[in-house]
Amino acid sequence: MTALQAVGLYTALNLLLVALLSIPIGLNRNKKKISLGDGNDAAMTKLIRAHGNAAEWIPGALIGLFLLASLGYGSLVIHIIGVLFTIARGAHAYAFLSGRTEAPARVFGAAITLLAYVAISGALIWKAIS
Repeated sequence: MTALQAVGLYTALNLLLVALLSIPIGLNRNKKKISLGDGNDAAMTKLIRAHGNAAEWIPGALIGLFLLASLGYGSLVIHIIGVLFTIARGAHAYAFLSGRTEAPARVFGAAITLLAYVAISGALIWKAIS
């Protein structure tokens, strides 16, 4: 698998995660008759934030992975960062969907997401100055 194919894999998995996170929102909107916003419903707020958080963090990492592949980093680097990032986003989403936003899965997900961002940033800076 080439580095660019690896980026495609992690892009597909993370886009699928964003899409899957939208499903319970739509179902709850229909069930609770909430057209816009969260309707002051705590469960709906958590679902919206789980989706929103994924939508906020995933694009930057995917752009970074694409740039790493484009600048010549190999598929091993893409896989290491990509798999860690994808697991982190899954763990973070799981914490929200399970209703346990104080769960270790959320802390793990947030910490590994941040680590992936730092790794991508560092590798891109390294390529830019070397």
